[in-house]
Amino acid sequence: MNVADWLCTLGLGQYEAAFRKNSVTVDLLPNLTPEDLKDLGITLVGDRRRLLDAISALRARADLADNPRATSAEHPRP
Repeated sequence: MNVADWLCTLGLGQYEAAFRKNSVTVDLLPNLTPEDLKDLGITLVGDRRRLLDAISALRARADLADNPRATSAEHPRP
């Protein structure tokens, strides 16, 4: 995955240049904060919310990859 593709899948490809100009790479996405998004020039609240929701999903995916047993421990099989 690359940042440009990720933004396009969210319907937010117009921000690709800002992410590129500020050297925001895929590895940094899970660490972006609302303040970071404002610094990137993302002024629309709806767009920031969409990005933050997508970032949360990336964090959850990364957490699962780091600890795959967490889900099975939390939800034991019958």
